[in-house]
Amino acid sequence: MTRRIAVVLFNLGGPDGPDDVRPFLRNLFRDPAIIGAPGFIREPLAWFISTTRAPSAKENYAKMGGGSPLVPETRKQADALSAALSAARPGDEVKVILAMRYWRPFVKDAVKEVAAFQPDETVILPLYPQFSTTTTASSLKAWRDAGGPEARVVCCYPEDTDFIAAHAKLIEESWRKAGSPENARVLFSAHGLPEIVVKRGDSYQWQVEQTAAAVAARLPKGLSDHEICYQSRVGPLEWIGPSPEEAIERACKDERHILLSPIAFVSEHIETLVELDEEYAELAEEFGAKGYDRVPALGDHPDFIRALAGLAVSALDGPNGLKPPGGQVICPGQFGRCPCREAGMGQEEAAA
Repeated sequence: MTRRIAVVLFNLGGPDGPDDVRPFLRNLFRDPAIIGAPGFIREPLAWFISTTRAPSAKENYAKMGGGSPLVPETRKQADALSAALSAARPGDEVKVILAMRYWRPFVKDAVKEVAAFQPDETVILPLYPQFSTTTTASSLKAWRDAGGPEARVVCCYPEDTDFIAAHAKLIEESWRKAGSPENARVLFSAHGLPEIVVKRGDSYQWQVEQTAAAVAARLPKGLSDHEICYQSRVGPLEWIGPSPEEAIERACKDERHILLSPIAFVSEHIETLVELDEEYAELAEEFGAKGYDRVPALGDHPDFIRALAGLAVSALDGPNGLKPPGGQVICPGQFGRCPCREAGMGQEEAAA
């Protein structure tokens, strides 16, 4: 019997053109998951931040043609995933739908598209490999607020075998293209978070560390030197670290050839194409790096698409609800904002 399956990809989104930059930023900073202040403070603060940041942000987006490449990149991933799922489940009709948090196509647009498709099953698959209250949880809230149907929700996949393999292969390829320097140091760069978010029980930093450790374990001996850093700091709060600036300066003092890998980004966008490719490359040159190469984001790498397809198919087992990695709650007890722990899931329930 043919089943209709909707697979919804969560991601951040990005402005389509210059006129979209300011409203995109306002949508971002008015999200309570990003700025936790009460609404009467958050709304004017979001207006102020988006207004003051828009000019410089427009300059950066102009370097990429005026808008973000994230949505076009995600559509490529969706097309590749659709093909992989059609091959894996030839008897079913699968539709992959984009749901962007802060710009078109919005989560509410995805909810309408799912309703029009009338699927038998809906799978929510975040393109955030490491769970955070600021990304996956925020998108799930938007899904519920928009009247999204009950679904099978992949919460995270920080150590998925194919996901890890994709990162490791891209790092090794970049290293070999650079001449396999013996003095290489891999800097795993992830988007940062305010320390207070982690102290409140967000498991993102811990999951990034698990991803980096798993990738490092697959790299050749010449790439045994590595460090995690956290980029894109905003505002006056203390953020988790070290920052890429600190990590790059340290690597240069140690006379290392830097291989910078966007370990928590699955698509090319402003944080990779501007921050990593331009700002940090210039900083590395200023500090006298022995070399600086940026590893590509995962994009539609075959191993990553295989990971997404495997996660979607596995999510179809059992009832609707959260689907922890491997059917088990992986986050330690101190991370109470882990969605599976918030839901009170034990190992037996998670594996059901």
